[in-house]
Amino acid sequence: MPADSSELTIDRFIAAPPARVWKAWSTPEHLAKWWIPAPIACQVVKLDLRPGGGFETLMREDGGDFQPHVEACFLEVVPESRLIFTTVLREGWQPIEAWLALTAIITFEAEGAGTRYASRVLHKTGADARKHEEMGFEEGWGTAIGQLAAFVAGQA
Repeated sequence: MPADSSELTIDRFIAAPPARVWKAWSTPEHLAKWWIPAPIACQVVKLDLRPGGGFETLMREDGGDFQPHVEACFLEVVPESRLIFTTVLREGWQPIEAWLALTAIITFEAEGAGTRYASRVLHKTGADARKHEEMGFEEGWGTAIGQLAAFVAGQA
């Protein structure tokens, strides 16, 4: 990553059509199964897929209590094609102080019989992007995408 870049990206081919990948993203009980790298448990609190709609998940490690994971607001929702959310707003466009301010652009592009799933994550500064990278962006987001691919494979 260039020192001045405020963007991180990751993409993978998923051997399932965009409709199936979208369903795994847009169904709360499905999202909970792959959104956070195992063995951490995920609870989906809000998944209101519309501009201004809330997106909130909790995580639980080692059988402890659920803790905040993501609180965000959807900016754009195009079924089976694109999702954009930001952690600097909560449901209803309300500003919040995020522990890591970012905007994520998720795309689902048909590629042969599968989907090119891409995440483009924008940060306020290059330093914030480096912090996210050092926290394990590639490993964490990559693991989640791998879990998504395995989940949709089991939905065939």
